[in-house]
Amino acid sequence: MEIGFLETLKTQPLWVIVLFLLGSLSILQISVSILTWVYVNFLRPPKNIKKYGSWALVTGSTDGIGKAFAFELAKKGLNLILVGRNPKKLEDVSSEIQSKFSKTQIRNVIFDLTGDLSEGIKKITEAIEGFNVEATTKVTQAVLPAMLKRKRGAIVNIGSGAAIVIPSDPLYAVYAATKAYIDQFSRCLYVEYKNSGIDVQCQVPLYVATKMASIKRSSFFVPSPTGYAKAGLRWLGHDPRCTPYWPHSVIWALLNSLPEFAVDSWRLGFCLQIRKRGQLKDSRKKE
Repeated sequence: MEIGFLETLKTQPLWVIVLFLLGSLSILQISVSILTWVYVNFLRPPKNIKKYGSWALVTGSTDGIGKAFAFELAKKGLNLILVGRNPKKLEDVSSEIQSKFSKTQIRNVIFDLTGDLSEGIKKITEAIEGFNVEATTKVTQAVLPAMLKRKRGAIVNIGSGAAIVIPSDPLYAVYAATKAYIDQFSRCLYVEYKNSGIDVQCQVPLYVATKMASIKRSSFFVPSPTGYAKAGLRWLGHDPRCTPYWPHSVIWALLNSLPEFAVDSWRLGFCLQIRKRGQLKDSRKKE
């Protein structure tokens, strides 16, 4: 049967053969992509994170994704250095973790780069830049020398779909731009240090049910911080950029299949609705 098919194909015009080959290559490419996606999301085993060392430093550890990562790392048997701006919240998180994982050693570090800023727009803008750009850069600068000395370590930065998955994030320009910095910063460090035993990774979540996202309930496409952190640790040490929570990667693929102008238009309308709801909420508070 196969010989008959090949003989039939040979008798076809050149353009038919070319189209057949192109179609076959496309099907092969799609099949490989689907199989790869299934493997990395469901079959690939996680790495042993203890190979990087016995301590993990977690920024933004008092809430949301950072707090969830701290719990998951403690669950894996790592000791923690928790970095945050609020001493009371840091102490509360430390106590909460140690009540569940009594053998975990915890050190709290107060690290505030967003204070002493002027009021209004400048304060908000510089706070975002300070947290996403300056804090990330300085903490990385602080931990890299010891990792290089040990010739092992891992750095995981949290990016955002606002900077990578969608072509633009109108009304959130500063936030999206700082997250784009995180992505490129992480990629450059990955290339620089991958041969030194250090894995640098930028994880790109979409919406997660956190206070920052103003989402109270998790769902299939919006994981809880704990759900995201569990997925995030499975991807640690594998790819320089990833979307660990697999339903997010489905949304990413869908958005990539649409024209950019369509995604831009949808996002603008979506963000305008968010601003309108926020303004309405503020006006009610003033009444």
